[in-house]
Amino acid sequence: MKARNNPFRTDRVLEVRYRLRGVSLTDLLNRLQRLSYRAAIVGPNGSGKTTLLEDLEPEICALGFRVKHLRLDDQKRNFPNAFIKMFLAELSAQDFIFFDGAEQMSALKWHAFKAKSRKAGGLLITSHAKGMLPTLTVCSTSPELLEEIVSDLLNGESLMSLPSTTKLFRKHDGNLRGALREMYDIYAAKPHINPSAVGD
Repeated sequence: MKARNNPFRTDRVLEVRYRLRGVSLTDLLNRLQRLSYRAAIVGPNGSGKTTLLEDLEPEICALGFRVKHLRLDDQKRNFPNAFIKMFLAELSAQDFIFFDGAEQMSALKWHAFKAKSRKAGGLLITSHAKGMLPTLTVCSTSPELLEEIVSDLLNGESLMSLPSTTKLFRKHDGNLRGALREMYDIYAAKPHINPSAVGD
């Protein structure tokens, strides 16, 4: 099977947006305003924190802010001192910081960053745990959500020949990103009918 025909290929998965439950983006923006535009999106790996952060960016820009991005992860746990010093020095009230993976910072560096970023108009972070900033929302996953996403990506194709989404969910400890990556490999290994051979 060619990669472009796999419904779980990266570009298709990236089209899946965060699915809010019982709350709207407007509700989140109102809460963010009440928190003085300083808050955290909290949740485990693969729960949609980064996607929700991306979905909030146009809404923040529509308020007149200029979004500035920072990102840390398991592969990059720190910023060069010169970079972060310049980043903080150039902040203004028009800037709104989106900091993905803020939990990678040490407690000491985080407290220094939080204090020195006060001149920015806003600061929205993602974190695995509560406590770094007031919580805007908690991202969570479920086997039902994984099945819903898989079904949408399959676009009508039966789930019957694929492994249980519940088992896959548990195998990846609720990490939807990891589960969908494995689903790509599973789907690629399936025997598929060659369309050109149909009707021969």
